Amino acid sequence: MYFTDRGIEELVERRGDESLAVEWLAERLRDFVDGNPEFETAVERLATYLARYDADDDLD
Repeated sequence: MYFTDRGIEELVERRGDESLAVEWLAERLRDFVDGNPEFETAVERLATYLARYDADDDLD
């Protein structure tokens, strides 16, 4: 288990029953980077991963 799993588990526990818009998520990521610019690269990589998550399915 990675250390980050604790935060992911908390997210699921607190917000697991909610639906959210991609726009809402994008704004929260921007807010986070504004307050924590040292994580800009990690957030950019996560956003790119999520944006391209199903792109491999198109190759089959």
